[in-house]
Amino acid sequence: MFKDLFSLQGRVAVVTGGSRGIGKMIAAGFLNQGAAKVYITARKAPACEATAKELTAQYGGECIALPIDISDLAGIEMLASEIKKREPKLDILVNNAGAAWGAEFDEFPESGWDKVMNLNVKTPFFLTKALAAPLRAAASAQKPAKVINIASIDGIFVNPMETYSYAASKSGLIHLTRRMAARLIKENINVTAIAPGAFKSDMNRAARDHEDEVAQRVPARRVGTDEDMAGVAIYLASRAGDYVVGATIAVDGGVVYANPGLEIAG
Repeated sequence: MFKDLFSLQGRVAVVTGGSRGIGKMIAAGFLNQGAAKVYITARKAPACEATAKELTAQYGGECIALPIDISDLAGIEMLASEIKKREPKLDILVNNAGAAWGAEFDEFPESGWDKVMNLNVKTPFFLTKALAAPLRAAASAQKPAKVINIASIDGIFVNPMETYSYAASKSGLIHLTRRMAARLIKENINVTAIAPGAFKSDMNRAARDHEDEVAQRVPARRVGTDEDMAGVAIYLASRAGDYVVGATIAVDGGVVYANPGLEIAG
């Protein structure tokens, strides 16, 4: 009954922003669990191609680089077109590509608002829409297709940092996840979200460059590891997560729920 509960054997996935950080952790985890192909996107071609080569060499499946800027509709359509050319069915879409911007309230620029809201909220919606056909083709009641949105604990609680558009975008993405889930579950496509806390990445330089200091503000007394992030993504993407619909899972060492008074950058 429980055989292959967390297996992704033979599945095809797309992970946006997959060349580094959380996206790379998830792509590696999927390949480790037997995914046949994992397509990763990034704006910078050399980094995207280097990661694809590294992960293909390390695991049994194939990691394929598609270096496309998906911050606007033209890029979104280009990516969707490339996927549809290659794959009749898409089992898993991870909407991970994101941006952040920090500035004081009185100085916060429109450019810092639009860039973040477009990539963090608009792109996940329109990319899912653009890839709906191959997701539908893969989906069945016995084996739903999966859309996993990467939000943040900053969308659940108030971070002391002045990252207004980032916080609003991640909160919006969490609610968008519920709204999309309510519609797409009718077609056997499960939409869920992950809200990471402190993980080492270029976006979270505090966790990357000041790990010990950040760890002291986490109830679990450490920052997240590759296994922590890959584990929850594998759970949601595999048979184990088939009955999870519309939920957002905080993966943060207890920052949000074990100590709601604690403040930490996520």
